[in-house]
Amino acid sequence: MKKQKVKVVIVDDEELSRSLVKEYLSSHSNMEIVAECANGFEAVKVISELRPDLMFLDIQMPKLSGFEVIELLDNPPSIIFVTAFDQYALKAFEVHAADYLLKPFSKQRFDEAIERVLPNLNRPNKTKEIAVAAKTPDQMLERILIKEGNKVLVIPVEKIDFIEAQDDYASFNVEGKSHLKMQRLAELEISLDPRLFVRIHRSYILNIERLSKIELFAKDSRTAILKDGTQLPVSRTGYDKLKELL
Repeated sequence: MKKQKVKVVIVDDEELSRSLVKEYLSSHSNMEIVAECANGFEAVKVISELRPDLMFLDIQMPKLSGFEVIELLDNPPSIIFVTAFDQYALKAFEVHAADYLLKPFSKQRFDEAIERVLPNLNRPNKTKEIAVAAKTPDQMLERILIKEGNKVLVIPVEKIDFIEAQDDYASFNVEGKSHLKMQRLAELEISLDPRLFVRIHRSYILNIERLSKIELFAKDSRTAILKDGTQLPVSRTGYDKLKELL
């Protein structure tokens, strides 16, 4: 029986870089390039539809970075990073046994990456963990990425009014609309700028720029009134945090 080829997608905003990967892949008869993408938005759509086995992924791209592409994929394929990224990221890749090609790279180094990744193609990979590990500890979120159907929403954090916990999901409330993403509030709390976002309740994180006033609701219980009239519960701990900032 004829052995099935490895389906490959190339994601890089530089045409020259994509061409080099294609050239090096031409000597690997077991590989089939099913798509090439010049940006992250296109990559998310193509990968969700084609479900490739392997992706060559650049990190520093306009619009969406390689890490953000990973974040938006439900089931990322095996990944070989093609990058000029700094040592922080490279250490994270090594720890998680993902391979990377540091630009410029040779054909020999390319072939080594292929040989390293092939045995692990059908095993669960840790690309989500890699994306998290590669961030520096003090790096604050600047935008939230949410996949809704075939669309990708990019929400600057300053546009968020408040975030509400809904089981394993977080509901991001922006200009009267809510958008769901599978993410825990505790994870968001440590990723958002503490000068702007406050955990006012176990179920709510508030953008303090949206706060109009705080009213006493009952003993040790208060309500935050937002500028648009929305009312959110404030716990005793949440009130103490707010007092420190206001």
